[in-house]
Parts: sequence; C-alpha cells; structure tokens
Amino acid sequence: QVQLVESGGGLVQPGGSLRLSCAASGRTFSTYAMGWFRQAPGKEREFVARISWTGINTYYADSVKGRFTISRDNAKNTVYLQMASLKPEETAGYYCAAALRNSRDYTHWGQGTQVTVSS
Repeated sequence: QVQLVESGGGLVQPGGSLRLSCAASGRTFSTYAMGWFRQAPGKEREFVARISWTGINTYYADSVKGRFTISRDNAKNTVYLQMASLKPEETAGYYCAAALRNSRDYTHWGQGTQVTVSS
C-alpha cells in the first residue's frame, strides 16, 4: 500500500517557478511509476508528467515540455515536479499518483496541492 502526500503548492506570478513534492509512505515506492496530474475548476483532469519506476524514462504533456521536470529520489520516497515559466492557465490542483511498474493504471492518489498563477 502506498500513501501519497503532495506539498509545495502556492501562489506564484506568471513566468515564475515552483517545485512540488510528493512524499510516499511504504517500502515499495521504488516499484511504482509516478505521475503528476492537474485539474482546474470545471475542467477534466489532465496528465502532466510521468517518471518510470526505474527513474530512467520520463514523459511529459506537450504543453509542459521544456518547462517542467519530473524527478524522483527513491532514498527519500519522494517524487518532484519542477515547474518553470508558469502561466495563469496552469492554475489548478496538482496531484501525484502511483502506478505499479509499467502499468498505466494509477491506483494510488494524493490529496493534491493547489497552484495559483496570478499577478
């Protein structure tokens, strides 16, 4: 069982940067691929980024490529999302999720952290 807790959200100006963290409980974190998703009010949840359970492969939504970086530290049971050049339309709740090994079925979700991009 994996429990996920996000942190690092907040208010940032357009063009600014923010780093989100997702801390996982349990001894099996290293066997899970980790993803970040976001959901704005009135909109569907959308995929942002994914990192493989090995940490070797990363995947990004086209809208964030070149600006966001996902990484993981298995020794700390933590996955990160470094966000740069943030845009107001990226205001949303950001959620991390875990999928066992190569599965695309995210079975564990965090409670989310709010990111607001506004001047």
